[in-house]
Amino acid sequence: ASLVAVPLGILIGISPIAYKAFNPYVQLLKPVSPLAWLPLGLYIFRDSELTGVFIIFISSIWPTLTNTAFGVANVNPEYLDVSKTLGASRLRTIFKIIIPAALPNIVSGLRISMGIAWLVIVAAEMLLGTGLGYFIWNEWNNLYIPNILVAIFIIGIVGLILDNIFGAIERFVAFGRQA
Repeated sequence: ASLVAVPLGILIGISPIAYKAFNPYVQLLKPVSPLAWLPLGLYIFRDSELTGVFIIFISSIWPTLTNTAFGVANVNPEYLDVSKTLGASRLRTIFKIIIPAALPNIVSGLRISMGIAWLVIVAAEMLLGTGLGYFIWNEWNNLYIPNILVAIFIIGIVGLILDNIFGAIERFVAFGRQA
C-alpha cells in the first residue's frame, strides 16, 4: 500500500487537478470497513492469501495517502520559490525539497497505516482461515482460553515493537520538532 500511497499522495499534493480528480474517490472509499471488501476480494482473487493481502492493502492505503498529500500540499512556499530561483527542475524539486519537507507527514501516515494493517490482518485471518487470526478462532472453538491470551499478548507485543520503530523514524525525520 505504501508503494502506491506515497507516489499518489505526492501527485495529489503537488497538483490541484489531481487533487480534484482523486479526492472524491478517496473520500468515498476511505470510510468503507476493510471487512466489507472481503467478499469482493474472495470473488476476484479466489484465493484466501491474496484476498488477505488485498484487504490489508485497501485498509492501510488511506492514512499514508492522505498524510502524504497533506504534507506535500503544505510545503513552505518559500522553499519552492528558492528552488525556482535556483533553476531546479520539477523532478529535482520533488526529490530535494518536497519529499524531505513532507517526510514527517509521510512517516506519520505510514505509522498509522501500519497500525491499521496490524489490526486488520488478525480479523481477516479469522475469516479466511489462515495465520494467527485463525489460530485464535480455532482455540476459541476448542475453548482453550490460555492460548488465546498468549496470542493476544504476542499480537500486542509485535504491534508495540512496530509502533516504536515507526515512532523512532518519525522522531528522526521531524527536523527538530518533537514527534
